[in-house]
Amino acid sequence: MAEVNAGDGGGGGRHKKKRAKKLSTRIDMTPMVDLGFLLLTFFMLTTTFSQPKVIELTPPVKTHDSTKIQDTLALTLILGKSDTVYYYNGKLNLTLDSNNVTTTTFSDDGLRKLVLSRNQYVLNSIKELQKQHDANKIPDSAYSRLLDKAEGNKYARFVIIKTDTNTKYINVIMTLDEMTICDVGKYSLINESDDDLKMIEDYKQKHKK
Repeated sequence: MAEVNAGDGGGGGRHKKKRAKKLSTRIDMTPMVDLGFLLLTFFMLTTTFSQPKVIELTPPVKTHDSTKIQDTLALTLILGKSDTVYYYNGKLNLTLDSNNVTTTTFSDDGLRKLVLSRNQYVLNSIKELQKQHDANKIPDSAYSRLLDKAEGNKYARFVIIKTDTNTKYINVIMTLDEMTICDVGKYSLINESDDDLKMIEDYKQKHKK
């Protein structure tokens, strides 16, 4: 048990006036120690620990449906080892003289602007649904269902994201984020093909990149 003792005072000399004897002061420090442990336990239980930041990626369920995507609705993004996004609309043209591969960046005026312009049909549908929802014409229970239906409309743009072993992980995450921001409901993540690499090299040769 911790305690503090104060010495008692007394008369000094023989001819001095005798003072009253002071009793020793005893201070019990045990409650202070208990209080310290209680505070420590309190802060440990109430402190929010740093949580790992992860992205939830749900792959599509395998299906035997052989429905073909219309070329006019397909937008293919190719992510390589650089921060450049190669893309082409519809079907890849394998003729070197008619290479339809071009590039953009990960900026708001780059990839986001590209995807938004290609997904305008869905965005107009969602805008109309939001207007009706704000006017209380569509209940909350049906609003989410109608949004999902609009994003999966047969006229909605289908984005194909192609990567390889050299693709930066952060670029994949940024691309998937853009799909959410731009309300793209139909997209897939697959490996790039040899034809894609061939056309990209042809593009680099023509543009010295």
